[in-house]
Order: sequence, then structure tokens, then C-alpha cells
Amino acid sequence: MNSTLKTTLWWVFAVVFTIVMARYQKMTGPTYPISGKATLNGKVYRYKLIRTAENDKDAEIALNIPDTTVKGTITYKRFKSNDSLATVPLMRRNDTLYFMMPKQPAAGKMMYEITLKSPAEDVKLQAKNHEFVVMRFKGPVPLYILIPHILFMFLGLLFSSRTAIEALIKGARTYKLAIWSLVFLIIGGLILGPMVQKHAFGAYWTGWPFGHDLTDNKTLIMVLAWVFAIFKLRKDPTNKTWPVVAAVIVLAVYLIPHSVLGSEIDHTKTLKP
Repeated sequence: MNSTLKTTLWWVFAVVFTIVMARYQKMTGPTYPISGKATLNGKVYRYKLIRTAENDKDAEIALNIPDTTVKGTITYKRFKSNDSLATVPLMRRNDTLYFMMPKQPAAGKMMYEITLKSPAEDVKLQAKNHEFVVMRFKGPVPLYILIPHILFMFLGLLFSSRTAIEALIKGARTYKLAIWSLVFLIIGGLILGPMVQKHAFGAYWTGWPFGHDLTDNKTLIMVLAWVFAIFKLRKDPTNKTWPVVAAVIVLAVYLIPHSVLGSEIDHTKTLKP
């Protein structure tokens, strides 16, 4: 097998790996909809319960239930608040039962559960372990910022993985690939990331040393890992330990679901109810 084909195959592997990780990030994050099935009057209905919404309007929670004998209620309140739970009926629009969740300030969260009722049985739609679904509101982020942010972050993962492979096979481009890994992570995480954060939650940076936002802290860790790896490669271009360590750190960061320990409002610590 010639070197060109080997290089191509390693790139294919890195791209497939990055796509898998992108899918994992999307499906495991706390903003990914909760999917499930409910059986009413002998018919199975699939549903999705949203966990994120933009705060420029009320958020529609909708269920496709054509059977008009099925009714529903939603029980909800602000998350991390001393509010009392409110229970109201779902509205019907043709085949859809729906509720408009009142919009909240950026980083404000609501918790809710839905009960569907038929003449024969009631079914509760909840998160795992019979818990309320928690949804977070955020400010709209312009696509011209959001799309490049996502693209550069996953290019950072792609080049990070490819750099580790290059180091392990003792390739000649380890240093060059490491530089690209760092560049993509800096642009995606430290330049575009704060811009996304500002639009969505009103602050450019809420990680260390100003807060505990895990997304910001993860970004900082990845960048510092590659800065150190590049420092080591400048001293010894044949070093394969630190590029691999940096790549493993990036992988570990991406294995942590996106938006965990993200920005949120704790209403129990505010003066107003």
C-alpha cells in the first residue's frame, strides 16, 4: 500500500470518527429532545419533548395525537424556584395537542411533565427516572456565528484525532497538524464560542475564573492541552507522547455531553418569586 493511499485512509478514519462523535454530542446533551412512545386506546404514539427553546417567543410543546378522545394536561413551573406547580389542559389544533410554554430570560429554565388521558387510561410523559423534563431558554444566535462555531469545533476534533494518528505512525507532519488543531480550537472555542455565549446567555465567558460553566472550561482545557503539546513538539518534533495526550484530552472533553453545567438562573437566590 503506497503512502498516499495510507494517508487517505487515515483521513477517512478521522472523518468518520469525528462524525460519530458529533452525533454522540448531539444525542447525549441535556438539550436534546426526550423521545418515547405512549399507548392510548390501543394505538402507539411516538413523541418528542423539547428541552431547549429560543426566548424571543413562547415555546410550543406539541404532540401528534389524532384521536380526539385523548385529552391532556401539562404540569409545570420555573426550574430552581419556589413557585407552585401549575396544571393546565393542553389545547388541540387538528391532530395536535399542544401548549405554549411561557418564554423565559436567557438561561431561564422550566420543568414540566405531560399527562395524556383517554377514556380507558392515563399516561405520563416524563424524563428518565420519572422526573420532570427540564427545558432551557436561550437568546437567538445568528447562523453566521453558530454554523462556523460548530464547524471549527469539529474541525478541531478532526485534526486533533488525525494528529494523534500521525504521531503514533511516526509521520512527518505531526507538528503541522498540531498547529492546525490548535488554530481550529482557538477560532471555534475562544473566538466564536464567546460570541455564541453572548448571544445565547448574555455573557462572553462564564467559565474559570468567572464561573463554573463546564462548556467554557472544557474549551480552555483543550486549548491549553494543545499549547503544551506544541511546545513539546517544538523542542522535539519526534515526540509522540504529548500530541497523543492532547488528543485524548480533546476526546475526553467531547465525551462529556454538551451544555452540561451550562448557564442557568437559580430563582431561589433572587429576591423576586
